[in-house]
Amino acid sequence: MVPLTYDEAVAALDAREHTGRARITRRDEFDPVYDAYPGSEVPAYVMGGSGRLSTVKLTWGFALEGRRAAVPNTRIETALAQIRQGRRGMWSQAIELGRCLVPVRAFYEGHATETVASERTGRPVRRQYRFRLPGAGAFLLAGVHHEGQLSIVTTAPNADVALVHDRIPLVLGPGEFGVWLGPDFARLADRSGIQLATEPER
Repeated sequence: MVPLTYDEAVAALDAREHTGRARITRRDEFDPVYDAYPGSEVPAYVMGGSGRLSTVKLTWGFALEGRRAAVPNTRIETALAQIRQGRRGMWSQAIELGRCLVPVRAFYEGHATETVASERTGRPVRRQYRFRLPGAGAFLLAGVHHEGQLSIVTTAPNADVALVHDRIPLVLGPGEFGVWLGPDFARLADRSGIQLATEPER
């Protein structure tokens, strides 16, 4: 994914609080230096005790006992099932108590079958597709956090992403961030109505 820098995230939240709009300069060129990967530190918005959002830095990926690699994503279906069944798993606790917002310019998914030659090795690698919210300089992904760690919430893909991948980050449309942070968050699991701009990375 391509998160905002921490300073951009702070400025966007400050602008929203003072003017009602988060002004983000749109970029059409993407420098890979800004890409984030599991293990990266990324900015996120969390609800503070005052009932106001604040910007924090979180490490992308939940470290789970018995797994060598951190888990970058949370399937919303799994988390909701844990809640319904009364199970106190990591996902149920995080989605009940640690919902957060991750400001990004874009996210990537690798195509299931399309390949291109790696620029580094020349070997075939999955072609990456970039997804953006049309007309927006940035948008929000639904996330959960726990002890300084971040996991991006995923759900079934919409029509744009389904051609490339079988999951989609839970993209929040205009005005939906309050729903994600509120008690009725589960209704956002259906992202079929979200439209995204799609382009191959190369």
